[in-house]
Amino acid sequence: MTTITQDDVQNLAQLSNIQLSGEEAASLTADIENILTYIDMLGELDTTGVEPTYQLNNLKNVFREDIADQGAITRAELLAVAPESLDNQVKVPKVL
Repeated sequence: MTTITQDDVQNLAQLSNIQLSGEEAASLTADIENILTYIDMLGELDTTGVEPTYQLNNLKNVFREDIADQGAITRAELLAVAPESLDNQVKVPKVL
């Protein structure tokens, strides 16, 4: 098992651009140690004959043709209800 030190936690905190107090670093060191111990325990399980689970709910991608549709409203109708238009286009505020 890999041993995690408070220096490792402080280094991770620095890389993550967060500041930790000594007490927080000590608490996180213990938490990370517990997580790694649990992962090591999972590695000891006998998974012979167990198929990997990639998808739990049998969802599949449904593809369709990408067909341009004129839609239910014409350009003239859209421009008529737009608050402002310019050069046959709907004018909107700048978004930066």
